[in-house]
Amino acid sequence: MTLPSDPASQANWQEVASEHLGLDWTVDFDKETLSGSVTHTLVWKKADVREVIFDTHALDIQKVVVEDRPGDFSLGPKHEVMGVPLKVILPSNRSVGEKVRVQIFYSTTKDCTALQWLDKEQTQGKTFPFLFSQCQPIYARSLAPLQDTPSAKITYTAKVKSVLPALLSAIRVSPPSDGPAHDGKEIGKDVVTYEYKQPIPIPTYLVAIAVGNFRYRAFPKVEGKQWTSGVWAEPELIDAAYWEFSEDVNKFLSTAEKILPPYRFGVYDVLVLPPSFPYGGMENACLTFVTPTLLVGDRTLVDVVVHELTHSWFGNGVTQANSTHFWLNEGWTTYIERLLLQLLHTPADRGFSFLIGRKGLEDALKRFEAKPKYQRLVIDFDVGEDPDDAYSNVPYEKGANFILHLERMLGGLDVFLPYIYDYANTFMGKSITTDDWKAHLYAYWEKHGGEEKIKALNSVKWDEWLYGEGLELPVQMIYDTALAREAFALAEQWDASRNESDVSKLDFKESDIASFNSNQKAVFLERLQSYAALPHSHIKHLGELYGFLTTSNSELRWRFYEVALLDPTSSAAKEFAPAAAQWVVGKDGSGLVRGRMKFCRPTFRAIARVDRKLAVDVFTENKLSFHPIARRLIEKVDLGLA
Repeated sequence: MTLPSDPASQANWQEVASEHLGLDWTVDFDKETLSGSVTHTLVWKKADVREVIFDTHALDIQKVVVEDRPGDFSLGPKHEVMGVPLKVILPSNRSVGEKVRVQIFYSTTKDCTALQWLDKEQTQGKTFPFLFSQCQPIYARSLAPLQDTPSAKITYTAKVKSVLPALLSAIRVSPPSDGPAHDGKEIGKDVVTYEYKQPIPIPTYLVAIAVGNFRYRAFPKVEGKQWTSGVWAEPELIDAAYWEFSEDVNKFLSTAEKILPPYRFGVYDVLVLPPSFPYGGMENACLTFVTPTLLVGDRTLVDVVVHELTHSWFGNGVTQANSTHFWLNEGWTTYIERLLLQLLHTPADRGFSFLIGRKGLEDALKRFEAKPKYQRLVIDFDVGEDPDDAYSNVPYEKGANFILHLERMLGGLDVFLPYIYDYANTFMGKSITTDDWKAHLYAYWEKHGGEEKIKALNSVKWDEWLYGEGLELPVQMIYDTALAREAFALAEQWDASRNESDVSKLDFKESDIASFNSNQKAVFLERLQSYAALPHSHIKHLGELYGFLTTSNSELRWRFYEVALLDPTSSAAKEFAPAAAQWVVGKDGSGLVRGRMKFCRPTFRAIARVDRKLAVDVFTENKLSFHPIARRLIEKVDLGLA
């Protein structure tokens, strides 16, 4: 299986490829650097290739050693997106399959996109600083010189010297996870060397590090399972984090193994990061990173963890060849996440999850009306085009709906489940393209369904699903709406009440939503956005009556502000835009920046539609509180400042 070139990488992995990394890092919070070396084990893919090219960005390259001797290297011109190519001369007369070790000594710099260094005041405990990485899609090259493409998977080992506990996306070798914190040494003062190993080949974007004052609590062991699971968090959050996730993680992991090949990574831990983390979760191997906004106290947002857990098969196991095929990671993961909800709960839960996702899909498709290429599932990126410019709900939701459509076209879930297993099993550990997936799909159903199934596949609107643009899906998708009916009905009542100017005469009560869980409240607020903007008096009454004005649940507070700012010319929007601005940067009394891009990016866009100067001023004053990835996208894409 020959993979295409990666339009976001300058590495020559098709000629000579890195297959193992040895990382040796020292964490320096004063200088805000990772320094040390990375040792690549390279294998020749083509005979007598005389140089290896690595992707780098904002790294200080100091020296190179090739087979224990000083090596010759050079740095090429900087590309705004792809960074600086590092070229290292290799020994001559080498055959295909031969290997060589190349060690590169370097340090990260202040412009490292992958790392965010937090002051102690930005943490929950406010005692120690914090560091965490985010390497997807193309930022691992600012963490280390790498062939930074999902097409070239690597194993790795690591030694990390730090005065604070260090976690990596790998299995802890020493000191033991369940031993005393920081190996019993004084946290913040004594240097401890943390050792890790990742024996399963992973794409470079899954290399991850977090350093801070956190504690570990193991989840109960599941009988008959070889893997372990648990949660890491700052001491102030460990109880809440354990309660939020301990009941569900093992159930979902065990259920996933009933329909998919066995979990391969040995450890499945969850790390709760500070609030500037730009995503809901990140599926780093062995160690899922999650936002603290999931800790809502009712376990209703655990589906984010389920999503990241499912990436263990789709993304971490079966991997996109490059960002053109990102939907293979996210569409499949979203589909399986919702399938697990059905298997553990009811078909209504699965339908409800698709319903929740539909609003995000519609918003994303509208946002890209001026750039319709990004409305496609398969995006033909130009060489050097930034894949983050296309980041949205489209690959998640359009992709999941496409697979759901295929499930229905091919005869329903019972006949589709064996295909899912075969797909995951066939490509486990490999990087693939959409064409690879489609070829396997046809081959499987030709063998297991014959002419009838091939006829069904031939009737699929392939070009419209994979390459289609516009605001609608190629077919109308119907979902089970049982869990949404009360929320829909309440939204309809609010819409019907808009002509009553005296809100004291309205018949709404606090108890209207007493039986709703967080997701049902979210659907209620989203449904309100499908109507014309409510009058100012109604929006204020809604926020006060149901507690949306003061809720600490970011999923609900964000959606309330979207309701309030729906008509940017209204008096309600002008009143609530300043409050939304203070909330998103943590100046609302909470002290917690809403760094998750699901919240901060649409909130800044909505504020800018009401008062651009307000949005720009508040962001500019507080931009260093956001992760470099979120900061760059808000500046470049949302506010048009860069």
